[in-house]
Amino acid sequence: MIELPRLGIGTAPLGGLFTEVGEQDAAATVQAAARAGITFFDTAPRYGHGLAERRLGRFLPEAGITEPVISTKTGWLLKPAAGAGGPGTGGPGTGGTEVVPDWSERGIRESLESSLERLGRSRVDVLYLHDPDDFPDEVRRTAYPAVRRLRDEGLVGAIGFGMNHSGPLAAYVAEFEVDVVLIAGRLSLLDHDALDELLPLCSRTGTAVVVGGVFNTGLLADPRPDAMFHYKPVPPQVLARARRCAAICAEFGVPPAAAAIRFPLLHPAVASVVVGCRSADEVARNVEAYNWEIPDQLWERLAGEGFVPRDMADSQSGSTETGSAQRAVPRAE
Repeated sequence: MIELPRLGIGTAPLGGLFTEVGEQDAAATVQAAARAGITFFDTAPRYGHGLAERRLGRFLPEAGITEPVISTKTGWLLKPAAGAGGPGTGGPGTGGTEVVPDWSERGIRESLESSLERLGRSRVDVLYLHDPDDFPDEVRRTAYPAVRRLRDEGLVGAIGFGMNHSGPLAAYVAEFEVDVVLIAGRLSLLDHDALDELLPLCSRTGTAVVVGGVFNTGLLADPRPDAMFHYKPVPPQVLARARRCAAICAEFGVPPAAAAIRFPLLHPAVASVVVGCRSADEVARNVEAYNWEIPDQLWERLAGEGFVPRDMADSQSGSTETGSAQRAVPRAE
């Protein structure tokens, strides 16, 4: 059994997602997390072609975080690119590498070993199979048995799947014994897709759920016309919904980011929320949002306009847990 803090930091921004982040800003981000008492970090080899993992490996000890909770991912290997500037190099900061899928047992193990080297650790707490949407046969034959063996060997504490689409993720949970899953962008005030099948299934199986993408690529934190939604330009009707949500929150003096971060935690299957941060200021603002006192009446209003399911608003509104609270994740047997 492992303990997952209720709030964690997603490190895709530290790998340069959308905009490059300098070394000083990356270090300051981790230091701000340490000051706030955050010890949970989600990363992946694909985040900046290993850059996010390397930065965690350097900056966590410098920040005094000696016992972090780390989740990383596997299923994709970093390989030397065909040539400078060739396909798959990923642009500046990728070190001339490309990302290639490899779901073989050897590939899964090599990916983890490389991650552990970059992180400077002997094990990680959670290992996800990363975006295996198009590889069900490979997952069944080699990848899932490989991560189970890695867990049995003690190199990882828990295993699961990390994906952006809840339907395929639910199918994997139904087929395999899974400790924990990471769903990104599909459990938010604007997108309830994970509630249709995935979360009820995880409640039945005892699978812990970690939720990322609670701002839907930043839209819920700042609903501007040039904002993104699911990594694409926001459609006008979605922008209007985000602005309506923000207006309702404003009536109660609550930042929309606070409602966005806390919403997934109303569901009993959800163990944690991870939010991407690229600066110390973003860490501070997200921690403040997480700790904001949200009145029950706001959840009721949001439920009345379809932003929150009625049963979630009624059952667990008014949660006052802090960022240091933890949820046990039982291992599947």
